[in-house]
Amino acid sequence: MTDEDILLGIALTVALATGSQILANKLRVPALIILLPVGFTAGALTDVIHPARLIGPDFPALVSLSVAVILYDAGLGLNLRNLTGRTRSTVVRLLVIGILVTFLAVAAIGPALFGIPLRGAAMIGMILVVSGPTVVGPLLEYVRPTDRLRRILIWEGTLTDPIGAILGAVVFHAVATSHRVDLGRGYQIGQFLLSVGVGLVGGAVGTAILWLTLNKLRLGETLGTLAQLATVILVSAGCDIVRDDTGLIAAIFTGLAITNLRGMDMPARRPFLETLVQMIIGLLFISISSAVAPDSVVPVLVPSLILIAVLVLLVRPLIAYASARGSDLTVGEWGFIGWMAPRGIVAASTASAFSATLVAKGLPGASKILPITFLVIVGTVLLYALTAAPVARKLGVVRSARTRPLLVGGAPWVIGLGKALETAGLDVLMWAGLEEERERITAAGIELAHGEMLATATNPRARLEGVTAVFLLTDDDDFNALASVVIKDNVQGPVYRVGPPRDSHGVVAPYTGGDILFGHPLVRHRLAARYEQGARFHIQPGSQPVPSDRDILFVVRADGQLVPVTGTQTITPQPGDTAVLMGSV
Repeated sequence: MTDEDILLGIALTVALATGSQILANKLRVPALIILLPVGFTAGALTDVIHPARLIGPDFPALVSLSVAVILYDAGLGLNLRNLTGRTRSTVVRLLVIGILVTFLAVAAIGPALFGIPLRGAAMIGMILVVSGPTVVGPLLEYVRPTDRLRRILIWEGTLTDPIGAILGAVVFHAVATSHRVDLGRGYQIGQFLLSVGVGLVGGAVGTAILWLTLNKLRLGETLGTLAQLATVILVSAGCDIVRDDTGLIAAIFTGLAITNLRGMDMPARRPFLETLVQMIIGLLFISISSAVAPDSVVPVLVPSLILIAVLVLLVRPLIAYASARGSDLTVGEWGFIGWMAPRGIVAASTASAFSATLVAKGLPGASKILPITFLVIVGTVLLYALTAAPVARKLGVVRSARTRPLLVGGAPWVIGLGKALETAGLDVLMWAGLEEERERITAAGIELAHGEMLATATNPRARLEGVTAVFLLTDDDDFNALASVVIKDNVQGPVYRVGPPRDSHGVVAPYTGGDILFGHPLVRHRLAARYEQGARFHIQPGSQPVPSDRDILFVVRADGQLVPVTGTQTITPQPGDTAVLMGSV
């Protein structure tokens, strides 16, 4: 290729990857639904983005390092404190039973479906055991299942990727070096354990490097992110040099260890790293799907649709049922687990890497591996993206769309506000630090958050689950100001604080930005004073006019969304809304 072709290919790949993800965001669909057909179409119309021409034979190595970065970022989101008891045993069973049953099912029906030998079907079966956080995560964000379901599926999808990649490498060597599938020998089991060992050693080295650079050298955000990328690439490349595909184990183990080590304050959100991972995902899917030739898809189209039906309707429900036996999962929960098994980037990358080598070695049917994998990825992602939300609603496992507020503070007026929001139909949670305030909350009949909730919320490594809005209403203005800054990235929703007095001499509160709850006319001490003088909180339909002696504080929309009045936002109740007011009795 000429220099102009290379520049055009790189620019076109980046533009398609970015544009597809922006379009998917606007359409509110998972990005893979747009990325895969766009890459396939672009590959059919032009050859400048084909990775074999644009990058050459080094493309599989680049894919491996890119996937390692993706899995490291996924590992950073795995908090071991959320994987306890029966949740942990369910994830383990999903991994073991899922990998075994999927592999055996595809290997059994593959020869008859695609007219390929057992060795080729075994290779496809091991490729298709993986799922991945890059596809499961966006689907779950779209569906919004319960927190426990989300944890189970994210853990399964993240851990199955490196395990499946290692097993794929083992099967690859087994079918590439012999004329039959020979996985029963102790030699192959030893090879798998050796690969896992190499990955764990690499992960330990990566963890030690990052502990030194992030914890001891105290690098800032920019250099800290750079150190993470360099370390992940270094240990992943080193492990892959020693043993194929062990870099993925090293990457995810490093991320998992770093986020769970005491004293390592890894933030819950990592804007630069998340942006990089998003770009890598787009580039990989555009590049890999462009390598699938249209004439290779047509012969395997109908058999691949049958394979998708078997995987979706038989294999995955069987895996979910077997994994849920003996657990405390409800019928709806295990039913949704049985309807969530899309394939993602690791399946595409391993198919791209292994198929070319097997074709070169002359394995019959090896040329069908990549198009079959491509069709299964497209089919499963499209099917689950279109059906997961209605299935989740039918099974009753969707989180409520209504706002669940956390009120922080235990003053009498705060408790009165909590009772008013409950009367308006919201599930209110409260937290307070002083024992007498906590007793007051309990006596009012409002649910009291456990004592570690605010410690969890202010931990940069944690996410506050089950809460969709936080209102900081304590008598300490500096605490409210600092907490609003610290926890804003750890909550799946907005964080508000009550305003300090205009003449406040606080250390932080007068100088902290952000929108002030209820605006400056109703700052903290005025709310408390009015409540002590007899003012109370009132609930009325949005269709009624607001009395002149009452102030609007909140509006609960018809769909249950809580919208507060702030210093920059006034609210007009609409018919069907519920208004929360403060005024005289």
